Amino acid sequence: MADSDTEDVPTLPADTLAILQQFQLEQQEKLKKLEETVQNPSGEKGDIEIEEDWQLSQFWYDDATANALAEEALRCVENKGRIALISCPTLYRPLVKLKSAECVVKLLEFDKRFSVYGDNFVFYDYNSPLELPADLSKSFDLVIADPPFLSEECLSKVAITIELLKKEKVILCTGAVMQKLAEDLLQLKKSKFTPHHKNNLGNEFSCYSNYDMDSSMNVQATAQP
Repeated sequence: MADSDTEDVPTLPADTLAILQQFQLEQQEKLKKLEETVQNPSGEKGDIEIEEDWQLSQFWYDDATANALAEEALRCVENKGRIALISCPTLYRPLVKLKSAECVVKLLEFDKRFSVYGDNFVFYDYNSPLELPADLSKSFDLVIADPPFLSEECLSKVAITIELLKKEKVILCTGAVMQKLAEDLLQLKKSKFTPHHKNNLGNEFSCYSNYDMDSSMNVQATAQP
């Protein structure tokens, strides 16, 4: 008599199984590389590339957008101030490569893979918008935020964090559908600069700021899809 439990266990085709095994090997190699980097304090952590995780609603900017925003951020703080990145880890690498030694960049992020950035990583859960180290309060010349979800709840909670951190300037990257809420919560105005992502999204994205971002960027820095 056949074992019904055994018969019910699904089996994958050989080619599908091979693809799955190859994917698992690649992920193990990436994890090993991250662990080695953490254990090597002399390594340049700004060179670590981490893939987006769609389950965490992560969608990376394309290179043109990331570089344009990084350059604008450094203009805002004259390359010597403090910059907070809320849920926009794509900007960390170009900022680290371009900034001076006087400029401080902190990444506030839920995804703990980014803890490889050491002291510049701060764990952040938008559901607990005020649960951050006390010394970060009102300590940033520029705050750049890209809330993970296009919802009133998410933006409202991220706005609380922005108000906690900022001393002056704010850049918000989010969906065009959030424009009125961005204006109401943070008094931000839409910029002509349009952020784009490596994997094209169905939602139209925009940048909002509390200063004349278009003049600062000279509008020529607008990233192309």
